[in-house]
Amino acid sequence: MAITTLNNRSINRSDTASADQVWTATSATASDFQAAAAGGKILQVVQATKTDTATIASASFTDLGFSAAITPSATTSKVFVLFSMMLSSEGGERAGIKLVRNSTDLLIGDTAGSRQRATHSVMSSGSALAVPTVVSYLDSPSTTSETTYKIQAFCENSNNFNINTTETDADSASYSRGASSVILMEVSV
Repeated sequence: MAITTLNNRSINRSDTASADQVWTATSATASDFQAAAAGGKILQVVQATKTDTATIASASFTDLGFSAAITPSATTSKVFVLFSMMLSSEGGERAGIKLVRNSTDLLIGDTAGSRQRATHSVMSSGSALAVPTVVSYLDSPSTTSETTYKIQAFCENSNNFNINTTETDADSASYSRGASSVILMEVSV
């Protein structure tokens, strides 16, 4: 007789059962089976898109005007965050972006000297260069209140930092504009 366990309870199959027949539980209940498969389900999905352009000119992190909000159904839920953006900085300046939940920084580099702590760094070549950027993160907000995820950005020397456009967007019809999106997924645990 073959024996295995589920949640530390024995599950037996009779010697006469064929391989494709259902196993019977000697001391397991229906809830034992449900508990084993309960985690990791997507409970809700929120999507926001940004098709217009935005420009900031700040040497410190500033809201880029791109966000989405979700209200988790349980404090134990996780939120999978996925931002996809087209970004550019002007004049070859160094720039960076940061993922923020409400007012809490997420997924940023550690401290080292006077460096800006960012999620990603972006630098143009001094020409019209837009960088596709993806930020993904599995967060544990521990709340059932509405939670906003957003991107902040800075650009060295307060030069322009752009979303969905290059620095020469207005100068030439040969350059295209982009679109950005954010997807938030509540994941059960």
